Amino acid sequence: MALQQNTASQRDVSGVVPRKPLGRTGIQVSAMGLGGYHLGSAETDREANEIVAKAIDHGINFFDNAWEYHDGLSEERLGKALKGKRDQVVVMTKVCTHGREKKTAMRMLEESLRRLQTDHLDIWQIHEVVYENDPELIFAQNGAAEALLAAQQQGKVRFIGFTGHKDPEIHLKMLSHNFPFDTIQMPLNCCDATFRSFETQVLPEANRRGIAALGMKSLGGSGELVKFGALTAEEGLRYAMSLPVATTISGIDSMQVLDQNLRVAVEFQPFDASQMQRLREQCRLSAADGHLELFKMTSKYDGKVGREQHHFPTVEQLPL
Repeated sequence: MALQQNTASQRDVSGVVPRKPLGRTGIQVSAMGLGGYHLGSAETDREANEIVAKAIDHGINFFDNAWEYHDGLSEERLGKALKGKRDQVVVMTKVCTHGREKKTAMRMLEESLRRLQTDHLDIWQIHEVVYENDPELIFAQNGAAEALLAAQQQGKVRFIGFTGHKDPEIHLKMLSHNFPFDTIQMPLNCCDATFRSFETQVLPEANRRGIAALGMKSLGGSGELVKFGALTAEEGLRYAMSLPVATTISGIDSMQVLDQNLRVAVEFQPFDASQMQRLREQCRLSAADGHLELFKMTSKYDGKVGREQHHFPTVEQLPL
């Protein structure tokens, strides 16, 4: 989502994005990360390369991805763009077993490593934990949780975690297993603060355990918070980045969006408590029915593979 155009948004970006600790891992990551899905949405490979190069030049070192994004194109693009720069960044991708067994996860890991042109991942997360029975499937014997530990023991993965966007209760079920997760990814934005809230239910628990919180969907997934006038893009990004997270992952599919987001991140000053509360109250009515957070309320942001594995119709098969 592009910021509103003004004089400040026309000037060149200078400076670097500040860094924060990645939980208890001992490494530092940029306060804004680059989303993997949107990298696959860039118009050309060349533009994807330019986005990654400029992001690194301005201090962004956290790169998100997932095995299934654009049927592997997102990982392939990131691998090409990081050629010769791999040691400068933190690469995270996600395994998309959606309930399938350990051997499927390990196969996906090898495919991700090949696409990303690397011999190891800095972070490997279980993708899209959004169904009520996901924790049970993940922690079943020979499940994806065993794959995370095996990959770590083999030196193919440094840190492990999981992600999801549907319901904070599912995240809490995952945490109840007391598994040694290093990271946890969740939607965090002004509307989330007062509706089915990851900010109030999951984020404090992650921080208590020393698990690095990775924020996403700061503007609603596709800019819904801005499109429907709940706030400006700058307010949304600053709000999300002001929370106690290691990084806020932002979807960037063009140089224009990168420049606009960099201006927020490079010049980042956290909102104080009163400013944060003002934005929560500003968004409270808009948040009340979830229409600006469709990833919680609809199938719009549910991946095709996950729905198929859980025997639900895909988005394309649903009636209008």
